[in-house]
Amino acid sequence: MRALRLVNRQLRIEDVPRPEAAGEAVARVEYAGICATDVAIVNEGYAGFSGTLGHEFVGVVEASPDPAWVGRRVVADINIGCGRCADCAAGNARHCAARATLGIRGRDGAFAEYVALPVANLYAVPDGVSPLEAVFAEPLAAACRVLEQVAAPSGAMIGVLGDGKLGQLIAQAVQAQGASVTLIGRHARKLEVAARLGIAVRLADELSAARRVFDVVVEATGRESGFAAALRLARPGGTIVLKSTFQGAWSLPPGAAVVPEITMVGSRCGDLTKALDLLARKAVRPVALIDAVYDLADGVAAFRRATLPGALKTLLRAGC
Repeated sequence: MRALRLVNRQLRIEDVPRPEAAGEAVARVEYAGICATDVAIVNEGYAGFSGTLGHEFVGVVEASPDPAWVGRRVVADINIGCGRCADCAAGNARHCAARATLGIRGRDGAFAEYVALPVANLYAVPDGVSPLEAVFAEPLAAACRVLEQVAAPSGAMIGVLGDGKLGQLIAQAVQAQGASVTLIGRHARKLEVAARLGIAVRLADELSAARRVFDVVVEATGRESGFAAALRLARPGGTIVLKSTFQGAWSLPPGAAVVPEITMVGSRCGDLTKALDLLARKAVRPVALIDAVYDLADGVAAFRRATLPGALKTLLRAGC
């Protein structure tokens, strides 16, 4: 089968054996999404990964130790735990010290014609959710994680820093749950996408001197400067939710968070059930974020497209 792989820091299409993992399901990939983590792996060596990239996907199960899954359209939890540690026993495989993470850590991913995963990681896509919607389930789950971790009081003002793919999904998910949200970014074209969905938007330059605006600030810029902006915009006693992962470092005096008593929350993967429910109810509209769709064979060109300034979501079409 064909796969888009990173080998010796070089991105290329290769022919590799179709996965036939004992005791696991094998799905035919329909679509897979290129995200900022994939770009960081390729361009910055993030996570030190080598192999088949990709963790956002939708596909149809073609083989499974549980035949009830065969023929079903699925998405998947990307974290595969050891199954033996205390975190796995508590249902927190995302924090298993020995975990593999699809296309990121120790496990070939979904930028391929087929992908193998444990059956326990599969989630059936509800009827009425299209493949182009379902491919957003994994990042949408990460967006939903914000309000799993932070109980925003009634009337709270929530600011999302970063108008990229994740920031847009966070803003949609927060709005879908009835909270007041403003998306703040550097790109007018991206902000227009959110504005058309009824989300309040502001250019970052318009708030460059603003202070103490939001009760909750979600930092999803992917930039080192994002943390300082979040601290400046958070009200005393407020909360900052940290979503960015990158190779750089934040450098600020501790007093910037200690004196105003800011709570900081790291936030990563979320509950796919909640994401699929939002998609099934049409409470979010992720398809509006799609900029381009490339065939898997053109995966290298797709990556170039995904890194253009102002780009939103680029998908790979593995097979439909």
